[in-house]
Amino acid sequence: MKNYIRLIALAVCFGTFVLLAPASFAQNRAAKLQAISQQLNLTPQQKAKVLPLLAEEAPKVEAVKNNSSLSGMQKMQQLRAIHQQTDPQMKAILSPAQYQKLQGIRQQAIREAMQKRRGA
Repeated sequence: MKNYIRLIALAVCFGTFVLLAPASFAQNRAAKLQAISQQLNLTPQQKAKVLPLLAEEAPKVEAVKNNSSLSGMQKMQQLRAIHQQTDPQMKAILSPAQYQKLQGIRQQAIREAMQKRRGA
């Protein structure tokens, strides 16, 4: 009986984690998108166009960053390929100064991904 109760308690704890974890990842991603929006000083019209592009890009970027089997060079190449997919749209939406700032943000993400590999 004690084992049965422990099993139920473990299942409840695990279920709670599974339910809450995706929400925290989504909140973290939303916070990152909001921070980028503020750094770029986007207008409401720009936000409406840029944030969906970044939201679509984010899981791909995170997957590359968290892939410990990739070398730093491979991560850099894959992240640049992801960014190049949205670059034409970003250039059309952002001012030249905003686009340059976005490039800096993306370069920082690439550096962090490469460091994450070294630290692994």
